[in-house]
Amino acid sequence: MKSNLLSLLFLVVLATSVSAQQNLIPFAKPIIGTEKMGHTFPGATVPFGAVQLSPDTDTIPYEVNNRYNKDVYKYCAGYQYDDKTIVGFSHTHFSGTGHSDLGDFLVMPTAGALQLNPGTEEKPETGYRSRFSHATEVAEPGYYKVKLEDHNIVAELTTSQRTGFHQYTFPASEEAHIILDLMAGIYNYEDKNVWTFVRIENDTLVTGYRQTNGWSRTRTVYFALSFSKPFKQYGANDYSKKQVYKGFWRKFDQTKNHPDLAGKQLRLYFDFETEASEKVKMKLALSPVSTRNALENMQAEIPHWNFEQAKTEAQAAWNKELNKIQVQTINEEDKINFYTAMYHAALMPTLYMDVNGEYKGLDQNVHQAKDFVNYTSLSLWDTYRAFHPYLNLINPKRNGDIVKSMLAHYDQSALGMLPIWSHYANDNWCMSGYHSVSVIADAIIKGNANINAQYALDACVATARKRSYEGIGYYIDLGYIPGDKNGTSVSSTLEYAYDDWCIAQLAKHLKREDIYQEFSKRAENWRNVYDKRIGFMRPRLSDGTFKKDFDVLNTEGQGFIEGNAWNFSLYVPHNPAAMIALMGGEKRFTEHLDSLFTMDLPDAFFAHTEDITREGIIGNYVHGNEPAHHVAYLYNWTSKGWKTQERVRMILRHQYHNGSAGLGGNDDAGQMSAWYLFSALGFYPVAPGSDQYALGSPLVKEATLNLENGKTLNIKALNQSDKNVYVKSVMLNGEKLTGNFIKHADLIEGGNLVFEMSSKVPK
Repeated sequence: MKSNLLSLLFLVVLATSVSAQQNLIPFAKPIIGTEKMGHTFPGATVPFGAVQLSPDTDTIPYEVNNRYNKDVYKYCAGYQYDDKTIVGFSHTHFSGTGHSDLGDFLVMPTAGALQLNPGTEEKPETGYRSRFSHATEVAEPGYYKVKLEDHNIVAELTTSQRTGFHQYTFPASEEAHIILDLMAGIYNYEDKNVWTFVRIENDTLVTGYRQTNGWSRTRTVYFALSFSKPFKQYGANDYSKKQVYKGFWRKFDQTKNHPDLAGKQLRLYFDFETEASEKVKMKLALSPVSTRNALENMQAEIPHWNFEQAKTEAQAAWNKELNKIQVQTINEEDKINFYTAMYHAALMPTLYMDVNGEYKGLDQNVHQAKDFVNYTSLSLWDTYRAFHPYLNLINPKRNGDIVKSMLAHYDQSALGMLPIWSHYANDNWCMSGYHSVSVIADAIIKGNANINAQYALDACVATARKRSYEGIGYYIDLGYIPGDKNGTSVSSTLEYAYDDWCIAQLAKHLKREDIYQEFSKRAENWRNVYDKRIGFMRPRLSDGTFKKDFDVLNTEGQGFIEGNAWNFSLYVPHNPAAMIALMGGEKRFTEHLDSLFTMDLPDAFFAHTEDITREGIIGNYVHGNEPAHHVAYLYNWTSKGWKTQERVRMILRHQYHNGSAGLGGNDDAGQMSAWYLFSALGFYPVAPGSDQYALGSPLVKEATLNLENGKTLNIKALNQSDKNVYVKSVMLNGEKLTGNFIKHADLIEGGNLVFEMSSKVPK
């Protein structure tokens, strides 16, 4: 029988401050947190929904005086827990990313004299923003509520997949307004808005679109907006720079009651008269294709004006998602952390197609998804590590759809490449590697039969042979990327080598011997950037020599992306045994790994790297960023596998907490949370593309995984406690496991996986 996990989830969200931490979403009175950096939003959405309707607490610009504004980094998700005002509620957000975009179609209800500027945090009364208090703020899965104190309005939000549903309880007023700000956005700057179009269809229906040039170069989002009662009048201001040529639209007064509007910087208002406690409701639906499709999405998903019904349906969708795993833990905090992680691991990627199956492709044409659900916002440098393997375990059909979305991206790409970072009919090319191939190989090798495997392999090979992309030509010719040609030469070489191994494994699986041989050889290129003299990966120059001026602790300018040599030198997830041998054998390697967790990394060595902050660091191990997420499990390739158990349990306790600063780094589209979920269950995918998991130290007492194939996997940790972090034995369906690994095929057959825990180090 399924449990109502939402009752565990109802805490209250929230959190954010200045450094890099993501808050968790406790499920017991939903706490849908936001991290300390503000990189997760506390608003309303459904699992993997296209609409993420959430408050934005400021309008920080991306640049000031033509220079990057560092404060903008705090607003990757639009919300900061420490802020005292709300600017409005926008319909699209990222979760836990270290860069941003979106924040589309910001809506704000007000009462009193009309003000079309947002005002300032210090003087909110000078604009439409409002003060608020966390005391009146409620954040649950699928629902958000807050009182806007300056306007005496209670705002409530819920959603379906493509439609945001607003309910505003107004005071008695002859001057009630709902503002639609089409200038607002996250990581905003002048000229980000390419064009905006609005059409007033009648006195309750508005349609339009906005095209932006941001992280995504040609992103167009269409909308349909419907009010529950007619507005009595409306108007708009265009804040665009003066244009030399405006045509003959000047014949009209477009500032008031004009139904056909267009410009780069539009703000609209809709006026109402309201009685005391009157609820004015509004629905805003999105589409990647057209306003007609946006309206169809709204009519299909929320055809009524019953807010409570929509909220109930949204929360039922969350309860279904969260019931895929049911856990018992030694304390309530661990249970809250677990379901918070499940919540965060169901926010991205997001649905990117209409109810009729249409979506916009990379070629900017309209396509029909016939046998799959199309997704966007694939943060693959982060999520290939644990998030997609997590889906392969509990939600393989969705992961198969994500792979098909990648293949559609490949079909439409003018460059003939799989996505690096897929984003609203664009690739924003963020981060390194070509980790689509990891996700594809892992899905197929783990048995996802709904993918055209041979075609997928061809797409992987074509991407890996794209010589013009980020040093691949050098990598193919020299076996490494020269440090004098590329600023992330070492980390990119290491990541390409792992991805090439994934291609080789998929080729072997599909009996493509020529491809297997080619990419097995390429997968060994990691050796070419290892300097035996110092025992670290190091930039190698075009002439074959190693870079002379080199610092193994610094994260800037040393050939690595968002990491240092200590962490990246351990990045050979596909061949730890060979890496250990090259580093001098088990004894030296174990000492190196021990030192990683116990040494001190002064702040100066990561001061210029936004994604690394003190809260996410243990010694010199950076858990708050992804490149070293596998390293605690590397002891399993030595005779001291018990150290993996010790380190994993320590990380679980140190880096994941309840409350406003729950994560020691960006959640990065669910990766930090997926690491927690696997590790709390007792195993982890060190090298996606393999069917093998490395064993760790489970945190749960019991877990039931309701698998998509209809089978059930029951996990038990006997004698579980905070002291009993070591694993005395592991039994799978009554048979004792030997070694430190377990296979995916054994897990998805269901049955009983039993860990016997102890406080004593195993002999």
